[in-house]
Amino acid sequence: MKKKLIPALSGLLVGIVASTVFFADYTNVGPKSVADTSTKSNAEKVYVPFGEQDEYYLFASGGHSGQMFIYGVPSMRHIRTVPVFSQDSATGYGWSDHTKELMGDYTWGDLHHPAFSETKGEYDGKWMFATDVANSRAAVMDLETFTVKDILDVPNTSGPHCAMFVTENTEYMFLPTRFAVPFGSEYASLDEYSSKYYGVMSAVQFNEEKEELGVSWQVALPPWSYDLSDAGKGPSHGWAVVTTYNTEEATTNLEINASQADRDYIVLFNWKELEKMVADGQYEEVNGQKVIFPEKHKGGLYLVPVAKSPHGVDVTPDGKYFIASGKLAPAMTVFSFEKAFAAIEAGDFSGEKYGMPVINYESVMEREVNPENALGPLHTQFDDKGMAYTTMFISSEIVKWDPTTGETVDRVPVQYSPGHSVAAEGDSVSPDGKWLISLNKIAKDSYLSVGPSHPESMQLIDLSGDKMEVILSAPVNPEPHYAQIIKADKLSPIEVYPKDETNPDAVYSQDQTRIERKGNEVHVYGIAMRSKFIFDAKAERPDVIEVNEGDKVVIHLTNIDFDEDITHGFAINRHDLNMEVQPGQTETISFTADKAGTFPIYCTNFCSALHQEMTGYLLVKPSN
Repeated sequence: MKKKLIPALSGLLVGIVASTVFFADYTNVGPKSVADTSTKSNAEKVYVPFGEQDEYYLFASGGHSGQMFIYGVPSMRHIRTVPVFSQDSATGYGWSDHTKELMGDYTWGDLHHPAFSETKGEYDGKWMFATDVANSRAAVMDLETFTVKDILDVPNTSGPHCAMFVTENTEYMFLPTRFAVPFGSEYASLDEYSSKYYGVMSAVQFNEEKEELGVSWQVALPPWSYDLSDAGKGPSHGWAVVTTYNTEEATTNLEINASQADRDYIVLFNWKELEKMVADGQYEEVNGQKVIFPEKHKGGLYLVPVAKSPHGVDVTPDGKYFIASGKLAPAMTVFSFEKAFAAIEAGDFSGEKYGMPVINYESVMEREVNPENALGPLHTQFDDKGMAYTTMFISSEIVKWDPTTGETVDRVPVQYSPGHSVAAEGDSVSPDGKWLISLNKIAKDSYLSVGPSHPESMQLIDLSGDKMEVILSAPVNPEPHYAQIIKADKLSPIEVYPKDETNPDAVYSQDQTRIERKGNEVHVYGIAMRSKFIFDAKAERPDVIEVNEGDKVVIHLTNIDFDEDITHGFAINRHDLNMEVQPGQTETISFTADKAGTFPIYCTNFCSALHQEMTGYLLVKPSN
């Protein structure tokens, strides 16, 4: 036994030493030598042995890829890319009938700011929401299957950048807009910007039973740009906050012209009051939507002055404060909900903008926090001890500080220019406090060069000690626009789709397979199984589909391998078609057989030892 044990221990030691190549100590920014053993404990912290699994899921937005990236934490292993707003040839997303319908007229999207559904301010592990800045859409993902259930075209808006930020019990997702436009994006001269352009905010609700998103009502906010947002909780339940910039209403060269004033605003609104106003008929109908105009329908909307060009606004876990930072200012400001409510009650206002009272800054401000030499504060997350963590874009660091005193507790450099950060359940009512991930906009020399286009980086930071410690850097491309971390045990993904005998397109046995002609339409009810397709078991060649040129072909394919991880693909050569069918799932793909010929059909997803043999033919008879 001893002779066998020694080589095994030697192999383990080699593995541990070798792992130090991939981990660096970023408390002093710069690479470590392989011989440096100071990072062994860091490697152990993120090491998830084979057979064990990560404690958390990380859902990171895929930006202009239009996809959602799923990682395990603390290993930072990329587990899955889930297509949401863009086509994905790996899964056939955007080619199958259902996903093509979801995509509508678009082939790509710009996914920003994912948000989990919540119950009593806690992530409940049921749904994930996200927005598409490029095409003004919102999506909902089912966390049982990690698939998109609905995509909503949001009317009267342009670019919901801020996030589908979710209220405490998922009553609403609010979508303010980044780009002010006229209603319906109709033409209007930029000379009429202040009178005909609006930054519409949409109150979106999710019907869980029907799995559908819908706009309940909207608010015609001024023609400013609306950035990030957050919902109140606990004592601030029913309220929410949104940052603004370009309150100068510049229409060109925003870098200069939108940076003239000393301050911008946070929109503080009472969504319960606005909801009641709509119920009472205090709205106008615009393009089929119920729209509140603050100048005409008074109440529920207030402005709080904030340092210039704010990005993040974040509500503390106890719901007592909201924190905002101006990108061009070196300070974070802690605002008090209680003070804001008192100011509103007392009419403590300094003026009005577009019908919305402006609360006196001194009346709502709790304290200003100025960490020495910390520049470019953007976004704040929280731990389980009441500490706040703010990204500093310009000075490339994370600053840990106490919101109740303003004291800077710790700071750590990151590589480089962090935008957002995400802590373990860090914007819920009970953050875990174990991990923080810095979502960096620039990687520069962090990884092997792959040409001019560099990946961005996500750096895992250990929060368990008195001092923050960067212990792992993972590349990501493109960089995420916010992310959320959820405990793995809150999710219960299915491994196999259950049989659905009510689905008219599903077939679960060979004798149910058939090909039916309905005029110029051919419907195929087939199965995929290791390692063959069967389209009509009664035919001489059951794996062949024969149609006429010009026919519309509709293929309903059911994967009857009710076995975990046995996914089949379906593609037709020279037809630009592909879809993925999970175990137990039925998917449909439609096309017009507009060219005569012989076209092989094959499984695109490796499924068995005889995967290569899993083929068939589409035979298209010439029309003449």
